[in-house]
Amino acid sequence: MRGVFVTGTDTGVGKSIVTGLLAKYLREKGYKVVTQKWVQTGSRFSADINLHLKIMGVAKGAIKDHLACVCPYVFKLPASPHLAAKVEKKKIETAKIKQSFKLLSSNFDFVIVEGIGGALVPVNEKCLVIDIAKELGLPVLVVAQNKLGVINHLLMTVEALKHRKMKILGIIFNNCKGQHKLIVRDNPEIIRKITGEKILGVLPWNKKFSLLYKKFRSIAGEMIR
Repeated sequence: MRGVFVTGTDTGVGKSIVTGLLAKYLREKGYKVVTQKWVQTGSRFSADINLHLKIMGVAKGAIKDHLACVCPYVFKLPASPHLAAKVEKKKIETAKIKQSFKLLSSNFDFVIVEGIGGALVPVNEKCLVIDIAKELGLPVLVVAQNKLGVINHLLMTVEALKHRKMKILGIIFNNCKGQHKLIVRDNPEIIRKITGEKILGVLPWNKKFSLLYKKFRSIAGEMIR
């Protein structure tokens, strides 16, 4: 079994898309793959898992026997997990999350876990999401939006991962609209020079998953060997 934890510099930076693209790539390589979202907020169902499946070209029925493990917690309020759970008077148990990952890993070759917001988001008052990934021994793929301000966010994310001695597979930038071309060009380069981490690639701004996937293939080849 192998697993990957996909984290980001913030919420809304493209983790779901990258998770789906990676899962699609591994499926096409012949692996039995499933994606997982430990806590989904702002929804009555796991919207992120549904997006992964759409990108992968897989029907939801294909994971019907594993739904409880694929997304152990779902809350309506679009907020940090600890708060979303508190509003519904529920408690997020990290033991349940870890057990769900282990159950999936016994049935699949790869479990690709999409994180929740950034690396240091609390799942409850005692545990951050990255600490669960650390306990499970998962290597980390970092996703960042290629925009003004991302340098600071990325440096803090990488520092937090290195402090925990976690393996970083690399960094993927997602381009977005309205950014100066010099900033977009410089961000990956300065991050590479300062952190020494591998910049796997930059995905273009495009809403067509098929076109994004063409670019992603070369990125994934650098990461999964």
